[in-house]
This record gives sequence, structure tokens and C-alpha cells, in this order.
Amino acid sequence: MSKATEVLIVGAGPTGLMLAGDLAAAGVSVTVLERRTERSRLTRAFAVHARTLELLDARGIADELVAGGVQIGKLQMIGDAQLDLRRLPSRFPYMLLTPQYATEAVLAQRAEALGAEVVTGAEVTGIEQDADGVSVTVRRSDGTSEARRAAYLVGADGMNSIVRRALGFPFPGRAALRSVMLADVRLTLPQSMPVANAVREGIAFVSPLGDGWHRVVAWDRGRQLPVEAPLDLEEVRTITRKALGTDFGMHDPRWLSRFQTDERQVPRYRLGRVLLAGDAAHVHSPAGGQGMNTGLQDAANLAWRLAAVVRGWAPEGLLDGYQAERHPIGREVIRDSGRMMRLALIHSPVLSTAMNLLSRAAAAIPPVADRLAAMATGIAISYPAPSGTHPSTGRRAPDLELVPSPGTSSPGRLYEALRACRFVLVSRFPDLTGWEDRTITVTPAAGTKAPAVLLVRPDGYIAWAADDHDHDALLTALTTWVGPRQDVPST
Repeated sequence: MSKATEVLIVGAGPTGLMLAGDLAAAGVSVTVLERRTERSRLTRAFAVHARTLELLDARGIADELVAGGVQIGKLQMIGDAQLDLRRLPSRFPYMLLTPQYATEAVLAQRAEALGAEVVTGAEVTGIEQDADGVSVTVRRSDGTSEARRAAYLVGADGMNSIVRRALGFPFPGRAALRSVMLADVRLTLPQSMPVANAVREGIAFVSPLGDGWHRVVAWDRGRQLPVEAPLDLEEVRTITRKALGTDFGMHDPRWLSRFQTDERQVPRYRLGRVLLAGDAAHVHSPAGGQGMNTGLQDAANLAWRLAAVVRGWAPEGLLDGYQAERHPIGREVIRDSGRMMRLALIHSPVLSTAMNLLSRAAAAIPPVADRLAAMATGIAISYPAPSGTHPSTGRRAPDLELVPSPGTSSPGRLYEALRACRFVLVSRFPDLTGWEDRTITVTPAAGTKAPAVLLVRPDGYIAWAADDHDHDALLTALTTWVGPRQDVPST
């Protein structure tokens, strides 16, 4: 007999764990299947951007992650120009450096505390879907097999996704950079800030991880070996000295590896009851540190939609919005990170000088620099809005100060209110009845600069806004986004 759950997730990386926690918080039974038997401490991602920290704040786990990481207030552009992240309109005006396993740990703890089941040593070997659900064959680490059944399945199982292959989806794109070297090392001369440089011979990047280790990413233009080729620390030292003038006394590596960066994206993120998220749907250059962040934002966008469908109140087409909103974002990340990588690899002195001058000029103009910083950190991400709607529609909701209800422990900030994993109606007008199971209503603090009414989605984006109170328009917005009104018993 198949073991049943409402949603199955394949892959217990950051994307899968974020999705599992959000679904569990929304009352959906969810199981995560992970091929690995134990969590690795050797992972590539280590940059957590401001928008991702806001999403983690809306889940009550950002402060714990921040406490163990390194905050970087400036982001290096091409050449020696820097973007000042301290001007970001966010509670997190910096980039956080912390190893991926630390992010996974807080996400896993949240997901399991909320009731999600995480099954390790469980490799998916077969997937079949029908009109009512998805059946999965799982091989356990002891060699036995079992069947699992769910209403929906999400593949968050990385670049080599078995779920994507089972769907028969193509993964078009190209190999962007081959034989990139990766090392986690100790340094005799520890660095408090990331340093990077590109020279004719190649590139090198060195960054603290916040736990006493440093991440080194290097590429030698003249030494392109297969990713399977053994990597010696001296090879990493050599290109680092060429690019940065020193190897900082790197020693005692705990991880040495080669990898290839690809730029690929599936045409569709969904087929019937099976969906893709994170690296299973898109991969790109590591420039800008967008990979894990984009996957976590996929999960935040998908979770509330999927929960609405499973719970039975989703308006028509709500789940289709995942493809409509996130596929273009994935395409933009692939384009922008690839462009950054190619610019960094320019080895013409004339072109390099020109790019450096342009970067300095952009960084010196505050409105331009602020826009670039918002784009680099995800703060500027917005989703398309229908013609004629309020200008705030589709944009990231600011973390507004709220009026606490007397005698209660009600939230003092919008992102604390979002921890309920429901829509939040920010309004100075009386509550509406009939949507209490899906929305909470809060009042903005006096002097708050915001539209008169805001309907904020569970992922922190504005679904609808108005500058005055139009009761009928608000009813329409709630029905469009939150589903039909429940019958209210007469008194």
C-alpha cells in the first residue's frame, strides 16, 4: 500500500526545505524525500541577499541565521567600484555570508517543527501521475523499495533532477564556464571581506564563510581540465596569487572540487500535478551569488499557491501564476549573471579600463547605484500587474510598522504578521468578515507612508492596493486572490 501525503517534495536542499516549511505552516501534510543519508557541510552557496533575508524574517528565522554569519555592507562591481548596500530600504541592508548548510539547518528545523516529514536515504526511481495525484517509487538506502502517493509533487532536486527527467522536459542552454575550482580552506591571513579580481590568466574570489573557513573560487584560463580531474591546493594557490597578488596563506582544505557552470532553464515549470523549483528548473553562472536565493524565492512564490489548491479555496488560475511570475525571473537571473561573468573575463586592457570607469560612474550616482543595489539583492524584484491597477501592485511590500492590538501580542511589523502564512490586509478601516481563515487584518501605525489599503500575499508581494477605501473593489480583490467568501452566520 502506498504511503500518502498531500504534497511530496523531492530534494531536501534550501528550496525543498523552504517549500516544506511553508506548506506545513499552511496546514498541508508534506513529505520531503532526500537521496542523501546525512547533510553535507560541503556546499557551494554562501551568499544570502537582503530580499531572501526578508523572506526568512517573514518565517521567524532570519535573526538566527544572521547571528552566525558575516554582514557585508558593500558589494563589488566590475573593477574596483562598489555598491553601498547600507542604503537599501530594508531591515537587512547588507549581504550575509554564511555556508549553505547553516541556511539548510534553520530551514530544516522550522519545517520539521511545523510537522513536515523529511525522509533521508530515499531515492526516487519512478514517477507516474494521473488525474487524481502522483505515484512515486522510492528506493531506500537499505535496498528496499516503497511506494508513495500525493496530490502534488515538486522537484527541488537540483541540476540533475530526476523529476525533470521523468517529465521528459528539455533543459536547453549551454556550458558557460568549465573547470572552475572550488575550495574551502583556512587562511594564515584571514579576510573579513570578500576579495576578487580578474587578470589575463584567470579569476579568483576569496570570501569568509563566517565559521572560520574561507571559500575560494578560481578559474585558470590556460588550464581547462575535466571536472573529474583531481584538484591540488597548489593549483588553487597559483591562480589566486596571479589574480590577487597573494594566496593569503591558504592551507588545510576541507574541500577541493572542480565544477562546470551552466546556463539552462526548462521551458515550463509545471506539467499537471508535478512542478519544478530551484536548480531543477534553472541554473546559471555563480556571479552575483543568486542561485540559492532564486530557489528560495521560487519556493516562497509556489508554497501559498499550492496550499490554496490543496485546501480547496484557490481562485481559477492561481497555480498557473507560479510559471507566469517565476519563469521570467529565472530567465533574467541567467541573463544578468552570465553577463557579469563574461564582463569579468574580459582580458583586453582597453575594455577592462572602460568597464571600470563605467562602474565607477554608476556607483557615484546615488539613484543609479541604489537601483543597481536593489537589483543585485532582490529588493527590486516585482511581478507584472494588470493594466490600470495601483502602482504598488506586484511590488515587494515594505516592512510597515503596525499598531499592536491592546492587551495582545499582535505583530509590530508587517513581516511579523506574515509569519501566519496568510494574506495580510493592511487597512485603517473596519475588518471584513468571511476570509478570516485565509487573511489577517492589521492597522498601519500613524504616519506610515503607504496606500490606504494593501492586500499583501503570503510571499510578501502586494496583490492589490488602493489610495482610498472602496468597499466593492476590496471585495472583488479578496475574491480574486483569496477565493470565495465564507458564509457568515447571522446573529
